Amino acid sequence: MAGIVSYIKESFEELKNNVSWTPRAEAQSLTVLVAVFSIVFSLAIWGVDTVFSKLITFYFQLIN
Repeated sequence: MAGIVSYIKESFEELKNNVSWTPRAEAQSLTVLVAVFSIVFSLAIWGVDTVFSKLITFYFQLIN
């Protein structure tokens, strides 16, 4: 058990002292960029899915 506690303490120490963190403003702007890209990409996928769905429905209505 002492090994796990030591590992966790050393991990937090490493995060505080040795990790290079992105500045807060840059992290926020990148987060917004990722969110906007995700929304745009999901809308594009939704659009393609809708078009394919209508094409498939139209095709099966023609063969009936």
